[in-house]
Amino acid sequence: MLTGEPVMMLEPHNELPQSLAVPGLPRNLDELAGPRWYAVYTRARHEKQVGEQMERRRLNGFVPLYRATHRWKDRRKEVVLALFPSYVFIHLALQDRLRVLEIPGVVNLVGSQGKPIPLPEEEIEPFRRASGSVRMEPHPYLRTGHRVRLRRGPMTGLEGVLLRRKEGLRLVVSIEILMRSVAVEVDETDVEPCR
Repeated sequence: MLTGEPVMMLEPHNELPQSLAVPGLPRNLDELAGPRWYAVYTRARHEKQVGEQMERRRLNGFVPLYRATHRWKDRRKEVVLALFPSYVFIHLALQDRLRVLEIPGVVNLVGSQGKPIPLPEEEIEPFRRASGSVRMEPHPYLRTGHRVRLRRGPMTGLEGVLLRRKEGLRLVVSIEILMRSVAVEVDETDVEPCR
């Protein structure tokens, strides 16, 4: 029944006023949404340990890794490093964030004004699918250049900036919220221009 009284419309990220809050229920509408991907900021060089803890706690987390050769004067060694230094990814409902924040080495969930911001699923899922099957390496963050889309392979649909290097082509993919980029080796026949 309409009474002519004003109705409060709540946008995502809005909190219920204290007068309408119900004890034990979330005040933020985002907390009612289902699981989403979030970036977790970790202490320096703690990505693998945080990933192991997430696995032990049965959390759906993901730590993208790559292999690099480090050279010293007397030796060389292949090491496995985090593709996004100081970041891991977690798929969870926002109301479960405390389970992640309790992990030693976790600093916070990446967000704005104290509120975690979900990552677009299309930016994270290709990395999960291609983990271990495609050679990747960190790359300086880019915004400009020719944007292309992969049309074949485990990272189908992924968009990025195409670069040519001596060894071949690289697709530079940027995760906007982290301001980080990754270069993925691609074949010229597997890319098409973005429209």
